[in-house]
Amino acid sequence: MDNEPLSSHDELMANFFAQPDALANGKTVEEVRAEGCPEELVLHKVFDGNRPSSSLLFPQLSAYVTGQILSLYEHRTAVQGFIWDLNSFDQWGVELGKKLALDVKEHLMEARNSDGVGDKEQEEIVADNPATSRILNYYVQNSRDAVRDGAFSNPVTATSVTRKTHMDHFPPQINDLGGHSGRLS
Repeated sequence: MDNEPLSSHDELMANFFAQPDALANGKTVEEVRAEGCPEELVLHKVFDGNRPSSSLLFPQLSAYVTGQILSLYEHRTAVQGFIWDLNSFDQWGVELGKKLALDVKEHLMEARNSDGVGDKEQEEIVADNPATSRILNYYVQNSRDAVRDGAFSNPVTATSVTRKTHMDHFPPQINDLGGHSGRLS
């Protein structure tokens, strides 16, 4: 904004960059009291620190970068499981999610295979949960409109990449993995 020393985005990024320091260093009782904090709030504002964190910064959030992030966290989860001697991917919640996903897949297949002609009520997805219904309808309608209107910024549409064809599209032929000596460009 005009006459502001920093943009809103830069303000948010300042918090993003400061958070790892807060997690690493924390705040002692003495530091909180030195700030003049009321005694009844001191224990609420004390933080031990020594909390590891990871900060990832990318020049652009693309499908490929999102895949890299997911791969990183999946690897981290697997390694933690190996260290703790447990199977990180064998959880009852995961099994429940897989069972619920079967119903969602059916709804998506029906919506993708409909011709888009006819009464709007016939096209709406009605899932077991109203929140799921709303988000599925939003997703299907917006991804369909993006493909129809040609407004999709990526020439590879979200619905054209499958398990069998994904290698035709990814990884991108041009990437920034060369390093540029630590510079973004």
